[in-house]
Amino acid sequence: MKAKEFLLLFTFLLFLSCQDESKLRIIEQKKEAQKMEIVFANINKGWNFNAQPQNETSRALLTNWSEWRVFLKELSQKPKSSIGAFQQKAKTLSKKAVDLNNHIPFAYSKPEIKSRIAVITTKVNAIDLFIHLNQIPDNKIVQLVQEVNSNLTAIQLQLEEIDRKNSIKTEEGEAEMIRMLDTTRAIPNVHNPKLKPHK
Repeated sequence: MKAKEFLLLFTFLLFLSCQDESKLRIIEQKKEAQKMEIVFANINKGWNFNAQPQNETSRALLTNWSEWRVFLKELSQKPKSSIGAFQQKAKTLSKKAVDLNNHIPFAYSKPEIKSRIAVITTKVNAIDLFIHLNQIPDNKIVQLVQEVNSNLTAIQLQLEEIDRKNSIKTEEGEAEMIRMLDTTRAIPNVHNPKLKPHK
C-alpha cells in the first residue's frame, strides 16, 4: 500500500515539475521574442544606406559598371518584414560587394579604388557575420552601416578625383620627363662573369 502511495506522490510531483518547466520555458520564449523585437526595431531604424550616387562620376559609372549599379541598387532596397529578411539582404550585399572587383572600368582600376572596395567588402561581410549570430549585436550592425556609408562617400570622392586628374592637360615634355623618372625602365644591374671583383 505504501509503495502505491509513494508512486502516486512521485507521479504527482513529476507532473508539477513538468508544468513548472513548461511555464519557465514559455516565459523564456516570451523574453527572447521581446528581445528580438527590440533588436529588429534597432536594426530597422539604423539600416539606412546612402545608395544615391553623390557626384557626376558616380552617376556616369552606373551605365558602364554594372556591378556598381547592382550594388547601389541592393543597398537602396531595405528589408522590412523580419530579422530573417535582414539576414538574407546581408548575405546578398556581401556577395555584391565582392563582385565590385569585377569589371572595374580601366580608368578607375587603381589601387586607391581597389583598397576602398576592399574596406567596403570587409564592412559588409562583418554585417553579414554579426546578423547571423544567435545574440545579434544590433548596435554594432548599425555602426557598421554608418561606416559603409562613410566608405561609399570616400570611394565616390576618389572616383571624382581620378576624373579631375585625368582632365588636367599635361604640359609639353611632361610625358617624357615622367618616362625618364620611371625606375622600371632603368638599365638592369646585369652581372658580367668576365669582370672579376677587386680583392
